[in-house]
Amino acid sequence: MALFVYSKYYDLKWEAHVFPCEKYRLVRARLLQSGVADVSDFVEAQPADDADILLVHTKAYLRRLYDYTRSPISAIFELEAPLFYETLSAFFRMTGGTIEAARRAILERSFWANIGGGFHHAFPDHGEGFCAINDVAVAIRVLQKEGLIKRAAVVDCDLHQGNGTAFIFQNDPSVFTFSIHQQNLYPPKQKSDLDIGLDDFTGD
Repeated sequence: MALFVYSKYYDLKWEAHVFPCEKYRLVRARLLQSGVADVSDFVEAQPADDADILLVHTKAYLRRLYDYTRSPISAIFELEAPLFYETLSAFFRMTGGTIEAARRAILERSFWANIGGGFHHAFPDHGEGFCAINDVAVAIRVLQKEGLIKRAAVVDCDLHQGNGTAFIFQNDPSVFTFSIHQQNLYPPKQKSDLDIGLDDFTGD
């Protein structure tokens, strides 16, 4: 049985932006409508706290994220999107959701998924590509700190390479990073443990 972490507060509040902010709500609705999940199969995501975020990101960067909420438009030059207070709160909550799903999967030995997150373009000291916080990296560090895991593997099947995640774990033998992506596309590539760059128009 699949179980899920979600929150209505996952909405990034980017009206008329290329990023499909409604996708989290729509995925949850589809899971319910298709009968794959029941309302009782969802757990409310709680926000990650600063201590969690600082396991991956620098203090200066976290401070800059908070500063952006006082001048949201200025974040466009870094994140390619404005960073309102509600937007930053959504990033914190989705990061908490990834932590919760991973923790429950280990403790309960069952399948859990967070319907949000995957912000693999965020680096320790900066964000890019609509990604402010690298939730997967934070979750791995939290679980390692709690002693729930020693090693982890990141399997990234997005169209774009997970450059932030690759960079974060580049010299860490405890985390194996794998990315399969379109090669001739954003972002400038970092080195994962295993990269498979596909040509344009590659099919199944």
